[in-house]
Amino acid sequence: MEYPVLSHHGGTRGVTGSCHQLHLDPSTSLLIDCGLEQGIDAVPGAASAPLGFDVQGIQALVITHVHLDHVGRIPALLAAGYRGPILCSEPSARLLPLVLEDAYKLTVSSEPVHVARYLEFIRDLIVPLPFEQWHTLVEHPGLNCRIRLQRAGHLLGSAYVECDVVRAQAGLRYVFSGDLGACGNPLLRPVLPPERADVLVLESTYGDRLHPPAGDRQQRLEAAIDRALADQGTLLIPAFSLGRTQELLYELEGILHRKALLNKAGPAPDGDPLDWSQLPIILDSPLAQRITGVYRELHDYWNAEARARLAEGRDPLGFSQLISVDTHARHQQVVNYLKSTGRPAIVIAGNGMCSGGRIVNYLKAMLGGPRHEVMFVGYQAKGTPGAVIQASEGAEGFVQIDLDGQMYEIRAKVMTLGGYSGHADQAQLVAFAHGCNARRVVLVHGEKKAKQTLAVALRGKFALSGGEVCVTVPK
Repeated sequence: MEYPVLSHHGGTRGVTGSCHQLHLDPSTSLLIDCGLEQGIDAVPGAASAPLGFDVQGIQALVITHVHLDHVGRIPALLAAGYRGPILCSEPSARLLPLVLEDAYKLTVSSEPVHVARYLEFIRDLIVPLPFEQWHTLVEHPGLNCRIRLQRAGHLLGSAYVECDVVRAQAGLRYVFSGDLGACGNPLLRPVLPPERADVLVLESTYGDRLHPPAGDRQQRLEAAIDRALADQGTLLIPAFSLGRTQELLYELEGILHRKALLNKAGPAPDGDPLDWSQLPIILDSPLAQRITGVYRELHDYWNAEARARLAEGRDPLGFSQLISVDTHARHQQVVNYLKSTGRPAIVIAGNGMCSGGRIVNYLKAMLGGPRHEVMFVGYQAKGTPGAVIQASEGAEGFVQIDLDGQMYEIRAKVMTLGGYSGHADQAQLVAFAHGCNARRVVLVHGEKKAKQTLAVALRGKFALSGGEVCVTVPK
């Protein structure tokens, strides 16, 4: 066998479970991500189930970012005996313990002693790496390997991994994309393609489509809030704790700031009866609150526009109208208050697909009320309650949904706000691969149709520029 060799332990059947192994020689390898399969492909108990591959010889686990479909099988990796370093960006090193702690409490044990011991074990293995600097992993006679992390624009700390392998004077550069972010993220710096790649392992989540222009999403968000104020209702936003919640808060702060400036300038000519200054923005997710706190501390990693807001004395993720709900008792009080009063509010609560978490209690209390509205800003996997509610948008008559074994009628308004995708679309994926003049592209992390369509687009783009690329899709 001729080395290096790639093998894949996830991320080949669908859009989750990323786990890729780069074998440098028969006894030396790297692992890039160790994620859980989620959605309809999820297997109960997979986080602690046997890995299905040998951990012997793995020199390091390199994490592209801290979503569970990229890190959720770390407990199984440790159970299999892995004790090497967990390499990741500096922001990811702060976020990873929070994400793994939350998953551990939900799936293994919430006993404080067990959680503390697990987190101490994890933290001892984490090695933060700065962006844009080479880090040597292997220096053996006849074999050298070094890696470099570059910003991927997917969420705070997300990276793609450049991996230089030199064997017997011959060098190859492997690039693992992780998840590449879409253009226009309000908080993060844009993605720049690698300078070169001999082999590019590329995600393909949106390989078969283009994103709609993101320019009108803030206007549509503002219009939905106007409706909530006019109807004296609650705008419910099921949101993922990591990434999407922080984007929403940033944009809400921008809208509130602009409204405040307009109010100072005097009433609008036609009069504006809707009082935005009294509208509570309720963040009801303990994990999202902790993650948002880390985001605020790591503002050096934000883009220039977001840092400029801070310089003006604004706090885009901690503004005065933001109310954080911590305890479960307080959560239940807020649900009951919003259900029984005509006080408009915006509620951001987990989880993003309505399959659990605090959002479910809000839905039970408010789905039956026409003055309320549910707004989706993220992907809803087939079979989840979120997908059922989303499908009711524009439906004739009333639709029912099963929440915790009881049927609820959907009378609330339902809308989907596009433009918040965390993934690059086909054009951006093609530009990334073409920008580094990849010689070979391995497509992972996508549905079958997305990978097939992206493969055609990649070959076409390279052919137009007089180049050639080998595109493969692992089984």
